[in-house]
Amino acid sequence: MHDATEAARAQRARAELVTEQVLESFAGCPDERLKTLMRALTRHLHAFAREVVLTEAEWEAAIAFLRACGDVTTDARQEFVLLSDVLGLSTQTVCLGDPAEGDATEATVLGPFFAEDAPRIPFGGDLSLGASGEPCLVTGTVSDTLGRPVPGAGIEVWEADADGFYDVQYGDGRTAARGRLRTEEDGSYRFWAVTPTPYPIPHDGPVGRLLQATGRSPMRASHLHFMVTAPGHHRLVTHVFVEGDAFLASDAVFGVRPGLVRTFTRHPAGTPAPGGRVPSGTWTDVAFDIVLSLA
Repeated sequence: MHDATEAARAQRARAELVTEQVLESFAGCPDERLKTLMRALTRHLHAFAREVVLTEAEWEAAIAFLRACGDVTTDARQEFVLLSDVLGLSTQTVCLGDPAEGDATEATVLGPFFAEDAPRIPFGGDLSLGASGEPCLVTGTVSDTLGRPVPGAGIEVWEADADGFYDVQYGDGRTAARGRLRTEEDGSYRFWAVTPTPYPIPHDGPVGRLLQATGRSPMRASHLHFMVTAPGHHRLVTHVFVEGDAFLASDAVFGVRPGLVRTFTRHPAGTPAPGGRVPSGTWTDVAFDIVLSLA
């Protein structure tokens, strides 16, 4: 017993010495923030290895997993972003960086399917652009934390279609269920989209296999993505979630915030909508007022 205890102590001492050597290797880093990041990463990573007594086989499996994430990553599929999302790191980072000023709208994760250069649509326009799904009228205002409307604020919106896919996942160059617009002089906005539905995050790759191995669901709660920008205000990346959705409590990327859940009201076919549109089938509407924090 005495020999085993001494051997364990010696083993731990050797492991801790390695940590100290790695920490010391960053002493000459000219960038203080980078030095802080690398030293903290080293301490926590080495502490994890010691806590679980990481084996070489497990280390090799982890390297293979990361390699697989890299292999499947493309411009349209960011597997490392997906990994960060399902581990809650993306949401953790958002929480740490969110100004949380007054009644400002809460921020959430960007997700892996944002795309630049979405088409511009007018007030009351339709950004579904042929995406499958039930029509949904989205209205609201953008104001600041002092209650003042923010005219000309840029709003970018993107979502999955009724089949659970974003346009970039189809690989045929289509643009659908995404668009950008600006608020009116009174801070108001209005556009048509499709009613959000639950969908699985891409789970045919290494992140999906990780979820399956750990008994977790790949499903995301129904939502619309928003990015809102205006001079003199913090950029806001957020979602609006559907009240009553079955996955609000188990969202795969931990993005749900109670303050972002809204009622989507369904209307019968033939019911006129504001702006004069009369959808041939059922449609929904939701009001989502957005409050930006001051920069």
